[in-house]
Amino acid sequence: MKSLNRTRIIQSILIIIGGAIGIVYLPDLWFVTNLYNIKFLNNIFTDFILGCLIFLGLSFLLTNQIKNMLDRTEKYLSRKSPLYLLMGVIGMILGLVLAILISIVLFRSQTFLINTIIPILLMLFLGYFGFILGTTRINDWGKLFHFSIKRNNSNNVSNSKNNNYKILDTNILIDGRIYDLVKTGFLEGTLVVPNFVLYELQYIADSSDSVKRVRGRRGLDILNKLQSEKIMPIEMYDKDYKQISEVDSKLIQLAKDINGVIVTNDYNLNKVISFQNVNVLNINALSNALKQKVIPGESMQVTVVKKGTERRQGVAYLDDGTMVVVEGGRDHMNQLLDVTVTSALQTDAGKMIFAKIDK
Repeated sequence: MKSLNRTRIIQSILIIIGGAIGIVYLPDLWFVTNLYNIKFLNNIFTDFILGCLIFLGLSFLLTNQIKNMLDRTEKYLSRKSPLYLLMGVIGMILGLVLAILISIVLFRSQTFLINTIIPILLMLFLGYFGFILGTTRINDWGKLFHFSIKRNNSNNVSNSKNNNYKILDTNILIDGRIYDLVKTGFLEGTLVVPNFVLYELQYIADSSDSVKRVRGRRGLDILNKLQSEKIMPIEMYDKDYKQISEVDSKLIQLAKDINGVIVTNDYNLNKVISFQNVNVLNINALSNALKQKVIPGESMQVTVVKKGTERRQGVAYLDDGTMVVVEGGRDHMNQLLDVTVTSALQTDAGKMIFAKIDK
C-alpha cells in the first residue's frame, strides 16, 4: 500500500510538472512549426493537457527509477546523526541562496540557455556543494560551536570541562566489565561507540572460529544492555576515518577530534595512546589498584591449580584473580595449603605474589 501511494504521488508530481512545462514552452513549439494561428492548439488548456499526457507517458518509464533513488536516499539519511543532517541542510540552503543571488543578473537575459539552464545548473551545483561542505567538515563546525559556547559562558563556574566523552573500544565491550563499572556510577559523561568498533564486533561475532564468535556476541550483548538499560547516555559515532586502516589508530584520532577519553583494557593500546597526547582509562589498572594488599610474612590459604614455570613451583589464584606462585607447590596439586607471603611483584600486566608452604 505504501509503495502504491508513493508511485501515485510521483506520477502526480510528474504530470503537474508536465502541464506547467506545456503551458510555458508549447507556444514556442507552435510558433516554430507555423501552427501558432490554430486556436485549437494554441491555448493554455490544450498546452496544459498535452504536457500532462506527455509526462504521464514518461512517468511509466521514470517512476521506478525515481522510487529506487528515493529509497536509497532515505536509507542513507536514516543512518546519519541529526547533527549531520542539520549541517547538511544549512549548507545546502546557503548554497541555494548564493545560486539565486548570482542568477538574478542571468534572469534578465533573453537567451533561454542563460536565463534558465545556467541558473538551474548553478542551483544544483552550489546546493550539492553546500551539503557536502556542511557534512564533511562537521567536526570543525562542532569545534567552532563548542568554542563559542565556552567563550559566552566563561563566567559560569559550572561550565562543562573536558573529557565528557568516554570512547569504548572493542576489547572493553568483549571483556564485559564495563557494564558493571557503569552500573556503579564511577563513570560520568557520555559513552561513545564508534561505528567502526561496532563493525569489528559484528565481524568477530560472524567468525568461523567458535571462540571468537562467542567473544563477539558477548560484546554485542554488553552493548545492547548498555543501550536498553540507559544507565548513562550512550551515542553512536558515524565517521569512519577511511584513510586510516587500523581500528586503534581510528580510536586515537576520534579521541583527538571530540576531546574524549578512551576506555580500554588493551595493554598495547594503552602504551600507544601514552605517546599520542590522548587520555585513557584502563580498567585493568583500576582493577589492580583495588586488589588486596599483601605484605611479606602474611599468611593465607590457597589451592594450587597448575604447575609453575620453574622446578617444583605451583600456581594458585586469589578470588580477585591475583596469581600466587607457591614454592614447592607442584607436589601439592589441587590441595588447600597454608602459605606465607615472601614477596610481591607489581607489573603492568598485574600483581604476582610469591609464597612458601607453612611447615
